[in-house]
Formats: sequence, structure tokens, C-alpha cells
Amino acid sequence: MTTALSTSAILPDARGHFGRFGGMFVPETLMAPLQELAAAYAVAKADPAFQAELADLLANYAGRPTP
Repeated sequence: MTTALSTSAILPDARGHFGRFGGMFVPETLMAPLQELAAAYAVAKADPAFQAELADLLANYAGRPTP
């Protein structure tokens, strides 16, 4: 018998919580920079130029052997 995990246990919700008990343990002084980082990531994630560059790097650079 296998039990599938719900996405609420795997992926965080909008507040960064994983399931009923999960959350973020971050010092209060880092909350503002983390929120700024999350906002910048959301902008980059929606940018087609960023997505194209990311796809190129993943296809041609990531995972290749170290010279």
C-alpha cells in the first residue's frame, strides 16, 4: 500500500507554510530581505528573457562535467 503526499505537504502555500505544521523559521531581521527576494523572483519568473536565459543555462551549462 502506498500513500501519496498531498501537494500541501510538498509545496509551500502563499505564506511559505508546508502543510498544517510547517512554516518558515527565519530571524525577524531577515524577513524584509526575504520578501524582497520573493518579489524579485516573481518578476524574474514572469520575464520571458529571464526564462530563455535560464533554459539556455540549464541546457548548456548545468550538469556538465567540471573542466
